[in-house]
Amino acid sequence: MSKYPPGKYTPAVEVGLDRMREMAKGNFDLKWMQSNPAGWGHKVTPGPAGLRLRDVDTGYYGNVPEHGSTHGSMAPRGCEVPPETKALPMYTMNEMSEVWAENAGLLYDEAVVRQWNSVTDVPWDKLEKLPDDIERAVCQMCTGLTEVEFVAGDMPAKWLHKINHDFHEVKLFLASQIFDEARHLDVFRKRALANGGGLLMASPGQEELLAAILEAPDYTTASALMHIFGEGFVLTLFRQGEFLAPTEVEKAIFRLCMQDEARHVAYGVKHLKYFLERHPNRAEEVHKILDIGEQAIFTLTLEPQTSEPRAILAGGGLANIDVGAQRMAFIYAKQVKEYLRRLEIAGLNREPRLTIPKEIPYEDLAA
Repeated sequence: MSKYPPGKYTPAVEVGLDRMREMAKGNFDLKWMQSNPAGWGHKVTPGPAGLRLRDVDTGYYGNVPEHGSTHGSMAPRGCEVPPETKALPMYTMNEMSEVWAENAGLLYDEAVVRQWNSVTDVPWDKLEKLPDDIERAVCQMCTGLTEVEFVAGDMPAKWLHKINHDFHEVKLFLASQIFDEARHLDVFRKRALANGGGLLMASPGQEELLAAILEAPDYTTASALMHIFGEGFVLTLFRQGEFLAPTEVEKAIFRLCMQDEARHVAYGVKHLKYFLERHPNRAEEVHKILDIGEQAIFTLTLEPQTSEPRAILAGGGLANIDVGAQRMAFIYAKQVKEYLRRLEIAGLNREPRLTIPKEIPYEDLAA
């Protein structure tokens, strides 16, 4: 006699118990062993760099549909999906052009190989006592960068759960980006607190830009604003880190963060290019969100708690803040130039629509 009397459990449990009784009698289904014949026999060989995502996603499994699967489940692309599989309503981003970039899989492979951590990969033992003006400038800069990194993780997190699982290369890349940004937030906060200083003043101007990113009406405009514009400006800044890093600690932080930011920008450029090639009539939407972003970043660039600490660091101290300001004007011009070039590569001619100066005529203003 069964120790599971009928009617004791919910119908779902009763079905499971019935199945277990059949299995105990030696009655197995095994239909799954004959499923998905078109996908069987796939084999890959690891390359010198190991087994990469793009090594596996080839042939049958490399076929990415222009419109994601309609079953709306978490079933991985390429498997057989039984008709009774439950559809999940949250996967609303089903068009490949909404999220795709040809380099997404490559960038994910790079991201997982080049992971670093702020615990042991930054030479914290090389921190040295700095003059008060330099330490305060570093701490203020790190306060602002910590603030920025919140949104750089929040934006992909806002959209990730809506993306159809057929586009797993993009989902994996965005998940790696969220972790990248967590490390950035962590490392800049640590630097602010590690050397006798502390967090200083938040940035109202920064919040305007961050709000524009999070409130963008769709993923592509949010991506253009964050990946190409916001992170592009930060990437250029990090590349000029020699101006801003008073010790080996800051140099290491900028170098490590820079490799991550370069991936994010590369995805953003390729995604916008893919999108505009298929939806050229939607270029105006991207222009309009960039109008908002440019206004916000120009305000932010000249906000005292953003511009002044960078100028102090670039000049080597408060006494040379004017020299530092000229150097930061040079970096600003480089940021705008590289921003326009990235958009050009993506297929968007932004220069005639640029709403901010291409350079800050610092010397003319001082005259």
